[in-house]
Amino acid sequence: MTPTLATDFHAVHALILRAFAGMEGRIDPPSSARDLTPESLAATRGEVWTLPSRGLLLACVILTPFPDHLYIGKLAVDPAHQRQGLARALISHAETRARALGLPELRLQTRVELTENHATFRALGFTETARTAHKGYDRPTSITFSKFIFS
Repeated sequence: MTPTLATDFHAVHALILRAFAGMEGRIDPPSSARDLTPESLAATRGEVWTLPSRGLLLACVILTPFPDHLYIGKLAVDPAHQRQGLARALISHAETRARALGLPELRLQTRVELTENHATFRALGFTETARTAHKGYDRPTSITFSKFIFS
């Protein structure tokens, strides 16, 4: 499967909500995915990439370039299609995009509570580089992972 730029932001929004639904009650504060709309996704500064198959949207990711890295946001895989290498395919695509943009690093954040995500990102070559707290929290709520790539 080849990632394509999103055109149906209603489908992307629905996918993100399905994929992030399992976090409800697990993470505090709640995910910012709840605040997204199809309109906000269409207007994002980043590139919204999707993995469609036979008319279904299986996975998506938002890639946002910064001066020193490419930020990977809202990586989402439909729950019915998880554990099939789709996240790995989108991370590989992120590496390709970073190289094309001349950026040496991929960066992403995941919540402290989502230990399965930590393991997945480590297996994909990411290392923990920071822990941060959301506004109003006195404990870390988020972990930043980075992966340095070379062109």
